[in-house]
Amino acid sequence: MANSPTLLILAAGLGARYGGVKQMDALGKFGETIIDYSIYDAYAAGIRKVVFVIRKNIEEEFNKEILDKLPSEIKTEYVFQEIGNVPGGLNYSHKRQKPWGTGHAVLTASSAINEPFIVINADDFYGRKSYQTAVDFFTKTKEKESRFALVGYKLNQTLSDFGFVSRGICGVDENGFLKTIAERTRIKREKGKIFFEDEDGEKRILSGNEIVSMNMFFFTPDIFERLEEYFKKFLKENADNLKAEFYLPFVVNNLIAENKTQVKVLPSAEKWFGLTYKEDKASAKEKISKLIKEKKYPDKLWR
Repeated sequence: MANSPTLLILAAGLGARYGGVKQMDALGKFGETIIDYSIYDAYAAGIRKVVFVIRKNIEEEFNKEILDKLPSEIKTEYVFQEIGNVPGGLNYSHKRQKPWGTGHAVLTASSAINEPFIVINADDFYGRKSYQTAVDFFTKTKEKESRFALVGYKLNQTLSDFGFVSRGICGVDENGFLKTIAERTRIKREKGKIFFEDEDGEKRILSGNEIVSMNMFFFTPDIFERLEEYFKKFLKENADNLKAEFYLPFVVNNLIAENKTQVKVLPSAEKWFGLTYKEDKASAKEKISKLIKEKKYPDKLWR
């Protein structure tokens, strides 16, 4: 087994609610992005290989803004998530304009990863201790052992002040293993209370202490075989659905339900922040500035 896992960064999102390519928006004093801070934290935890999932049409900008400034000791590679990246023999509507979701994004990285890996979103700031938690779990994983994990956050640490967010609310058993992830797509804090809207538009109150998934998973490489298996089924059922997305939690839920894996929930006390809406940018910059003043990061990450 390698000395550390690979970091897989999902950076192919369209940023529809944000209104732009948020994964390359500058937040630090010297143009650092959330991706830069994520890699910096992962490096501090011992990670030396990073794989990115991007879109072909941002390749040139991505190289300039992200890859060209990283230190040479970090091995990097990227793959493209495109609509046409589907298993051979499967058809879909060519009217579709967006990729197939986070499960498909991870699947596209199978050609670049042969070792255990940690998945993150490009626009989410997870906090340094979260990476160390995931790496520590990796060190306890035996050679060829299939072990998955999820870094879980408290819901009230993951909300935007500017609109609804989607979160996977985790059911956890008494031994700390994941039972289910329930996807809630309209969660918001309003007048001091947190609620989500159900399918009928009814507001359901949440405590804020629920453990949620922010798509920070630890996987061993056998997840790719599972992803392909479920994606084939998904595509056959949704070939003409222009909006259906193959979400990573969907696969994890099914693997648990079918007793094909166990997923350890690794609680994180870190305060998450991210870029969901354009208005989130000012808040994220302020939080980065505060962390720099507290000497948790240097003014300039890559010298």
